[in-house]
Amino acid sequence: MDERLSLKAVDDYSDDYSSKVAASFFAGKERITGAEIRNLSAIQQVNLFVIRELLHAWKHEGQKLRSPYFDYANPEVADALTKFHNLLSNNISITRENFQPLLKKAVSRTLYLIVDPYDFFSDLLEGQVQTDDLKNEIRYLKINKPPLERLVQRLEEKKQTEINGNGFSLLDAVLEEVHFTPEDPEEYLKQFSLVAPLTLEKLYDQKTEEPKVVMTAEVPPVVSPPPAYTLPQAKQLEIPVKPPEPKKEVKQPQPVAANHLGKIGRIKDNLTINQKFMFTKILFNGDFEIFTEAIDRLDTLDNIKQAYHYLEQNYPEWDRDSEEYEEFIELVQKRFS
Repeated sequence: MDERLSLKAVDDYSDDYSSKVAASFFAGKERITGAEIRNLSAIQQVNLFVIRELLHAWKHEGQKLRSPYFDYANPEVADALTKFHNLLSNNISITRENFQPLLKKAVSRTLYLIVDPYDFFSDLLEGQVQTDDLKNEIRYLKINKPPLERLVQRLEEKKQTEINGNGFSLLDAVLEEVHFTPEDPEEYLKQFSLVAPLTLEKLYDQKTEEPKVVMTAEVPPVVSPPPAYTLPQAKQLEIPVKPPEPKKEVKQPQPVAANHLGKIGRIKDNLTINQKFMFTKILFNGDFEIFTEAIDRLDTLDNIKQAYHYLEQNYPEWDRDSEEYEEFIELVQKRFS
């Protein structure tokens, strides 16, 4: 892989952005209210994620109100707690010291959702997830929202109250159904840059080339001949100049024995959800529709030679040494083995 999302780069930028926004707002105020949070950043997703963090904090504090001595499940008590919650939500008041960490986390989650939505979805669906909880999470999403909206809709249609280990398979079908392609991050990055400069490249670990080592040939010292002998004058040592390396050819995939791979039917039917996320993100620049078209095309071909030709003609820029490419090619080889 040429590059990976750098968690440190995301964290550093989130810290820089939140510091500048907080410094600007709290220059004239000591506290921020809920209404002010909703309009703090030009990127509405950031504001929504701050509100989400406050909601989670309230739920965490609410869990402390459980006691063996009082019945918090009583309908009157539950109703009173709901009213109390609504009252609190209209009386948010946070100092800079407590607010800035919330803002930093919101910025980090927003960047994650913009730049790496597939992994964002994966994290959200990991483990046992309640349908109602997922529905609440979507309330605070504004970017790359359609797949999760459709997923909740399907869960409700099936009257399924939780996702327990099958979230990826459900989302797999949804991604194809809505023809999901992530939103272009550039417009959002421009908005972030109004506060702190940001480019997509800054958020990734770039693959750096190893420094070239220049080998210098050493001329052995001239040894004087013994006085008893007369030797012909030695020729001057010529150090050969290394010719320029030939242009690197595209690495051809190595065929793997069919009995090792195990033949499969259509590639499309043998992709895991994680593979779809990975291949779309790394090999197809995050475009799920292009990825799907390529898989459909490969499944119509007659032999491995045609498959190699199709990939070389359409995707010459792929890193043939990457793990993602090797895993993808292995699936192609299984298809035609």
